[in-house]
Amino acid sequence: MSSSLNRYLTAAAVTTFVSVISVAAQQNLQEHPGQYSQADVEAGARLYSSQCQACHGPTGDQVTGIDLRRGQVRRSTSDEDLAKVITTGVPGTAMPPFSFQPAEVGGVIAFIRAGFDPAGTAVKVGNAARGRELYNGKGVCASCHRVNGAGPRVAPDLSDIGVARTPAALQRTLLDPSSGMMPINRPVRVVMKDGRTLVGRRFNEDTFTVQLIDQQETLHSLEKKDIRTLEVQTTSPMPSYNGKLTTDELSDVIAYLITLKG
Repeated sequence: MSSSLNRYLTAAAVTTFVSVISVAAQQNLQEHPGQYSQADVEAGARLYSSQCQACHGPTGDQVTGIDLRRGQVRRSTSDEDLAKVITTGVPGTAMPPFSFQPAEVGGVIAFIRAGFDPAGTAVKVGNAARGRELYNGKGVCASCHRVNGAGPRVAPDLSDIGVARTPAALQRTLLDPSSGMMPINRPVRVVMKDGRTLVGRRFNEDTFTVQLIDQQETLHSLEKKDIRTLEVQTTSPMPSYNGKLTTDELSDVIAYLITLKG
């Protein structure tokens, strides 16, 4: 075999190896399906800076009534909606159409979904109407959570969850509920000095008392001087939706949840 052929084969092997590593690296940049890669976010940051920042500002809140970083947009909630606004513009306004390639559009949306943080996590946002149907149906979320005065109090009220949690935080909670629990919402097991045992969700706590809601939605206000043991648990009673909802369905549920602004 000639030395030139050897060099060619070696170069081809190296190129193939690098390509495989690059693909693997790109996949590793996505913590979960349904997320944009870090490369998407970084490319979107550069494109936003050069094409969008002059009007929308460095944090996306320079246009009256619009705050891209916080998801406050007049005509769009889903990634599909945002893509349409970017590529077709908004007639009658200063928003022009942009002749971006699909990957470029995806990058800008990824940067927005990452909260304008080039190192942030960007979660894809689906259709809010479909997400509401999943919330009330297949996901059976409404059997535990309360929204705008409707639903039980067994689990935390979600009426303003779209303000309190980012799409990335919502995705993390849906896939791994225990990792996303706020300390005040952790389940507790209380044994009173009179022998009673109470189990429920911690609703409030101060120096002298603790309040919990049990599975029958009864609110108990307990004085700490009457408590023998209080165990704060770290495992959420909420089930994981990993494998129970598809990637697209998770994106739809997240889309619905971020519309809940209180």
